[in-house]
Amino acid sequence: MTTVEMGRATDRLLPLGAPADGAWIAERTVREVLAGAARAVRGTVPEPPRFRLAVAAAEAPFPVPPGGLPPGELGVSVAFAAVAGRPLPQLAARLRAALLRAAEETFGLVVAGVDLRVTELLDTPPDPVDPAPPAGGTSPPAPVDPAALAALAVEGVAALTDVYGDPVLRVAGDLRVEVAVTAGRRALDVARAVRTAVTAAAPEAETVTVVVSELR
Repeated sequence: MTTVEMGRATDRLLPLGAPADGAWIAERTVREVLAGAARAVRGTVPEPPRFRLAVAAAEAPFPVPPGGLPPGELGVSVAFAAVAGRPLPQLAARLRAALLRAAEETFGLVVAGVDLRVTELLDTPPDPVDPAPPAGGTSPPAPVDPAALAALAVEGVAALTDVYGDPVLRVAGDLRVEVAVTAGRRALDVARAVRTAVTAAAPEAETVTVVVSELR
């Protein structure tokens, strides 16, 4: 499914952290990282993970950006082929642990559960396939805006981006800022710091939300 906003085609946005964090992250970015973590589990040949809203929050204190899932806990589903001769429960446990670890340590996603489905038993492991490199992003010129300057000053912000709209978007009293996060930094921690900094720099905004478009 794609969403078009301001002339830009985008994929979905997943809720990042708790509802009170007011943050979202690009689904494709999460998929790339979790797929890499899954591929590293020996004895499994996983397909790309799929995401759904497993448990919706009681209320959404911030406006949900276009193309975004509402706040709540996520469900992750992965289908995989398993190499014969290895205990399936052990393989599944290792795969589930790798996915949960990547979701928490890299992003700070709140995951309700990981559903796994074995699609095939393989006699021998297939030859490894190099993953496609992630799509490169561009950095638009930073607008002369106190909110933009505050976001750029946050440690862990690699750049402002405009994948999902303007880098700083104001609609009525709502302000949304979109950033790329430096690889190796936990996305939720950076998003929280951005929201705090932008809220202080734009006291006129009724709400401040953050979209993480990519890791760099």
